[in-house]
Amino acid sequence: MSLAMSQARADIGAYVLIDASSGAVIEQENATRKWYPASLTKLMTAYVTFKAIREGRASLDSAVVQSKNSAAEPPSKMGFKVGTRFTVDTALKIILIKSANDVAVALGESIAGSEAGFIAMMNAEAQRLGMSNTRFYNPHGLPDNRQVTTARDLAILALALRRDFPESRNYYDHPGIRFGKKTLRSANREFLLRVPGANGMKTGYICNSGYNVAASATRGNKTLIAIILGAGSGLERTAFARQLFDEGFRKRGGRSITSLSGTSGNPPADGYCRRNKSPGPKGYMARFDMEKEKQGGFLFFAKANKSDEDKLDDSGFKLSNGKPDWAKILDRTLGPRRIAYRPLDVGLGNPKGSPSVSPGTVPAGAASEAVAAIAGEDIAAEDVPLPVANPVRRAENEIRAKMQLTANAKTAGAIPQGGDTVSRPGAAVELSKSSPGSIFRKGLDFTVPVPSPSPRK
Repeated sequence: MSLAMSQARADIGAYVLIDASSGAVIEQENATRKWYPASLTKLMTAYVTFKAIREGRASLDSAVVQSKNSAAEPPSKMGFKVGTRFTVDTALKIILIKSANDVAVALGESIAGSEAGFIAMMNAEAQRLGMSNTRFYNPHGLPDNRQVTTARDLAILALALRRDFPESRNYYDHPGIRFGKKTLRSANREFLLRVPGANGMKTGYICNSGYNVAASATRGNKTLIAIILGAGSGLERTAFARQLFDEGFRKRGGRSITSLSGTSGNPPADGYCRRNKSPGPKGYMARFDMEKEKQGGFLFFAKANKSDEDKLDDSGFKLSNGKPDWAKILDRTLGPRRIAYRPLDVGLGNPKGSPSVSPGTVPAGAASEAVAAIAGEDIAAEDVPLPVANPVRRAENEIRAKMQLTANAKTAGAIPQGGDTVSRPGAAVELSKSSPGSIFRKGLDFTVPVPSPSPRK
């Protein structure tokens, strides 16, 4: 690893850059340090799903049903009503582009018969792939301090997803989706639209992890994969990835990613996002200005310390009102947009069959008691068992139920009186008789953005 990278990237928790054809490591820092994966978890959710399709246990047209359990997940989410049916193909596009947590759980239930069964599959695949420091406790990546991984392990997963299921590349290379009249942008869109050769893959964020990304790019006949964990903002992780790729394509790899072993540290303490803050406009320009890179090469970044940020003349990337000119900053740190933003049209599809679990669905030795108890049974959409009671989840459900009752009351123009006069929150709907947009739960909106606008406050 170069001195320039070491000093310029001290605020990134961990990263690794590998050659996708050989798995050779080109650059790395703390690649074996345990970290929280956040929504990079969904790469394994997709991997397990693609494997089920290849083995004939599911198809792209198989039905996914929004259950009570999946509908209870917090944002980012689609907010479908309980009982809404859509295809596995739709679910894969939604989790890899929009990163909806409710759909990730519903997809897992459709593949394994229960969320617990799917998590068992995820851990079985992690073990088989050699992801030695990875443990999954949910299929979406929402906060759970037991759910850990490393940059090394995620690089192995990203490499396996690309190698074993090349069809997956057509799912994560879109900057957004259009669902009916709603357009939902991917958090990876600027990387895809601006960085030469960008392919995708997945972003992630929770406060304890900071901003994560698994990204790949192809230039000529060479493809590189980068895993970045713990950036201070979405722009920092994207600019960092762009910089890694620009330098990495000029280098050769060394040892194999699988040869990195052991653990180099524990995950960050709670509240990581409040300690590792965004570099800010001057920080971005001091570290990632592509015009400066052209003038001084990557050695420029060895000098990009706090003192140099303070001395930086920021008049060239400010608006007349004194606020940062973010359009210019994006152009200078990521490059100008090379392609136009075109979201992928996504609908419910034409789902076939009903989600169920049968003997042999779960890998040998991986089934939990929860899976064994329902093996061989057809699971009704609203009867998929909830996980073991969790006080946080229970409180969230109670709040959502109250919000729903309030929303129903406003819609009806009256205060809810209880009994059968008010629909049960999340009640299943007959889609054939529904009006447009009625597959979404009233009062809870279509989706709520994650992360919050200002995680540093």
